[in-house]
Amino acid sequence: MKNNSFSIRKAKENDLNKVMEIVKLCTQNLIEKNIFQWNDNYPNLNIFKEDILKKNLYLLIAKNENIIGCVSISYEMDDFYKRINWITHNKNNLYVHRLAIHPYFQNQGNGKRIMKFIEKKAILEKCYSIRLDTFSINRKNNEFYKKIGFYKLGEIYFPNQS
Repeated sequence: MKNNSFSIRKAKENDLNKVMEIVKLCTQNLIEKNIFQWNDNYPNLNIFKEDILKKNLYLLIAKNENIIGCVSISYEMDDFYKRINWITHNKNNLYVHRLAIHPYFQNQGNGKRIMKFIEKKAILEKCYSIRLDTFSINRKNNEFYKKIGFYKLGEIYFPNQS
């Protein structure tokens, strides 16, 4: 996906350092706000390496070619998600994980850019729904997803994250 100032592409292994830099900054930013969604254990380098191997990691690229965000998009339902009473079939859905925007580029519509890309992808691939999770204490994320049309369907506990 391209527009005048941003593009989205699949990540490559040589993008990992920049991705981890953004994730570390996002983690610090969250912790400063007393939101303990991410930590040293999650998300980690091995998770992003696996995302790249599976071709699930996408990058938001600024006009100047700088990576300013990332997201993992998968067709696989994690076991944690099986506890949720979904409103659509459990086949052919997109699962969104690890959406991160460099703190300097937050509150500028970049999360929405990524989610619009995901919506277009879901429509093109005839997916039933887009599924994601966010930390219950992260009010800003919860409000963001609600504002763009997502519904809260349940709660999941991730023991290694928070």
